[in-house]
Amino acid sequence: MNNPLRLLLVEDDELLAEQTARALGYRGATVQVAHDAASALALLQQMETLDAAILDQNLGEDNGLDLISPIREQFPPCKVLLLTGYGSIAAAVAATHRGAHNYLTKPASADEILDALNADPASLGSPLPATPPSLQRLEWEHIQRTLDAHDGNISRAADALGIHRRTLQRRLKKRPSASEYQREKGSGKD
Repeated sequence: MNNPLRLLLVEDDELLAEQTARALGYRGATVQVAHDAASALALLQQMETLDAAILDQNLGEDNGLDLISPIREQFPPCKVLLLTGYGSIAAAVAATHRGAHNYLTKPASADEILDALNADPASLGSPLPATPPSLQRLEWEHIQRTLDAHDGNISRAADALGIHRRTLQRRLKKRPSASEYQREKGSGKD
């Protein structure tokens, strides 16, 4: 019998982390859970092997993108999957440039997570919406690109955007909802 898939799940929502870890465990994976970047880095130091890491992009004050490099440095063959509450092309590009294997929008089931980890990155397309994105979505993607350009540093990104740091933090908390994104995708069918 094959060895179980060894996973690291980094998710700041403790209930969601528990449910996801349990569902992945039912599918034969061994899952270690961390709720922030510091505890994820501490867990990495204790691990001998790691097959895949599932990272939430927004970890409270931390950014899951910042964990990709340390994970890939310690475990080069490890597949990294970035999860976020609202998908953006900018975040997907940033994740893959930093070494992520794949990218999913939450909520994602355990089967979707495992499928994304097993997918061939070369076969992954980036489907574009049938209609132009909303102003809210464009703003969100611009903010994500600016954050990535400043390595997730909110103060420097806010300076680059010409807004106060607290204003940027408020805008990040008011990210466009997944239902708004679905509405945009469906509105192109006339």
